[in-house]
Amino acid sequence: MSAPAPDGDPRLRQTLWLVIALNLGFFAVEFSVAVAIGAVSLFADSVDFLEDTAMSVLVLAAMRLSPLMRARVGFALAGVLLVPAIAFLVTLAHKFIVAEPRVPAAAPFALTGLAALAVNATCALLLARVRNAAGSLTRAAFLSARNDMVANLAIMVAAGVTALWPSIWPDIVVGLGIAALNADAAKDIWQAARREHGAALAGRDGAA
Repeated sequence: MSAPAPDGDPRLRQTLWLVIALNLGFFAVEFSVAVAIGAVSLFADSVDFLEDTAMSVLVLAAMRLSPLMRARVGFALAGVLLVPAIAFLVTLAHKFIVAEPRVPAAAPFALTGLAALAVNATCALLLARVRNAAGSLTRAAFLSARNDMVANLAIMVAAGVTALWPSIWPDIVVGLGIAALNADAAKDIWQAARREHGAALAGRDGAA
């Protein structure tokens, strides 16, 4: 039988709780701005902050699990990474089908992207120190924060383009990019979880 995962690392627990607080707090900020200015890319990114919160909570919950169960949670996290992409597509459809498309205000668009970049950079630096502590679980959290930084830079570029040439398309293109980043990260985590699942099964069979 596989030994349970070590759960006595106070640095890992403290890091995860801090990341949860940062992500949950900025979700509320970015979601509010996204609704106020009608920016679908900010909406997708705000859901990403909520997804990162859920991911860190799952990592905390999984710290007491066996390697086999941690690998199975890794499969679940791969699905969680797809949530922002699905939320973006639903919001985009609503923007065109139900609501009248509008150009986001450039200044709050850019400032929110900059603030999101600062939050995600902080989370990525914190998680980089513990990204191998729980296999695919902490790696998933680190990859998500790292990808979010790329998304935030793209949001700032889209805001600059929107300021020069008012259009809904920079916002939409960046939203599609955020969806693609999360899909790619989900694939990486699924593959890592498959490797860990296979290794855990092999270890269990060998110990039988």
